[in-house]
Amino acid sequence: MDHTENRELQTTTISLRVVEKLRELDGGRVTELADELELAPSTVHSHLSTLLSNGYAVKQGDEYYLSLRFLDHGDYVRNRKKAYRVAASYTDQLAEETDCRAVFAVEENGRGVYIHTSSGKHAVWTYSTVGKQFNLHQTASGKAILSKLPHSTVMEIIEQRDLPAATENTITDEETLLDQLDTIRERGIAFNYEEQLDGIKAVGVPVNGSDNRVVGAFSVASPANRLTDDRFEEAIPNILLGVANEFELEISMS
Repeated sequence: MDHTENRELQTTTISLRVVEKLRELDGGRVTELADELELAPSTVHSHLSTLLSNGYAVKQGDEYYLSLRFLDHGDYVRNRKKAYRVAASYTDQLAEETDCRAVFAVEENGRGVYIHTSSGKHAVWTYSTVGKQFNLHQTASGKAILSKLPHSTVMEIIEQRDLPAATENTITDEETLLDQLDTIRERGIAFNYEEQLDGIKAVGVPVNGSDNRVVGAFSVASPANRLTDDRFEEAIPNILLGVANEFELEISMS
């Protein structure tokens, strides 16, 4: 067995930690970053200098920030697959038709990632930002995706990521989640009853790519007090299913 792919370069790991910390802190000085990362200031300075000289960081006074070069990489990643590109217009369509916040999300390394987001007239929060990662079991889109994955893959994700709670409504029991995934699989609709954020409900549907495998999920979310039961359980799911069908049709014909 080849173990080379499991080898980790410590210098690269440190550079990535520096990048992540710069993002988290919205920039910082050498000493500040060194304290946060529990590294020697000289080590942090070396990694910052490398990022700076290669165009991945900028310096303003004594503070370092991530550069716009990451924007180019992010745009490439978001548009790498045709399904991701096609999903953009359908996300906007969902937001317009439901007046809710709409997202298109995918699974990567056992977590969900928001690829596209769009706000309807009544979408007043920005929690689900592009690129943000989330726990699949806490959201409608995430559960929709899980319902389409092989059972062995779902179990690997549960083992790897566990089932942490975000609110008192989050499903944290394995059997309860598996039972709900069976229901989602039968209905083609996933619901989020304030399981990721208090006061926010969401509905999601999985969608397949051209290879007939799940490529991601669309979902719409809104403050719970703005959704009647009929709208949440019938009207919005019907809109989602219609948009999902249109998306899959376009993908299959391309």
